[in-house]
Amino acid sequence: MSDETPQAGDLLVRIGAIMFLVGAAATLATVTPLFIGTHPLPSAFYWVCMLMGLGFLIAATGVVRSAAAQRRQAEAASEGSAPSAPSAM
Repeated sequence: MSDETPQAGDLLVRIGAIMFLVGAAATLATVTPLFIGTHPLPSAFYWVCMLMGLGFLIAATGVVRSAAAQRRQAEAASEGSAPSAPSAM
């Protein structure tokens, strides 16, 4: 277990990665019978294969959300530490 503070989007990346792996395993399970010459799997497996793309989309959303949160945090830190501009007289 990591002792880092969870950032925005971390959970989405983890969920997306798990869904991607389930979809990838279903894709391998669906394509394998076609190569070895046995009967194809039921159509439900083809639908489970779509989790691969959906998982990628969810993980990408998490990455974008994390990047946006880091950008906001960096902007807030730079505004607080930036010297004020001299006033025009």
